[in-house]
Amino acid sequence: MPKILMYCARTCPYCVRAERLLKSKGQKIEIIDVGAKPQLWKKMEKLTRRNTVPQIYIDDYHVGGFDDLAALDLSGKLDKLLGKN
Repeated sequence: MPKILMYCARTCPYCVRAERLLKSKGQKIEIIDVGAKPQLWKKMEKLTRRNTVPQIYIDDYHVGGFDDLAALDLSGKLDKLLGKN
C-alpha cells in the first residue's frame, strides 16, 4: 500500500472530498492539518509551491489538489498509483 500524505485544513470542503475519495479506495492517509498552523502552512507552500489545500502526495508523487486527484480517478490512473491495476 502506498504512503499517502495530505496537507489539509479541517474546514476545507475539498479536503473532506479528497479524504473521502481516498478512503473509498481503502487507503490510509497521513493528514497534516495546516489550517491553524502558519509554520506548517509555510512548510507546505515551500514543498509544493502551492498555497491551497489539499495538497496530496502518493509516495513521492505530488498529485496536487482535489481536482487533480479527481481527474486521476476519472482517467483510471489513480488506481494504478494506488497499486490497484
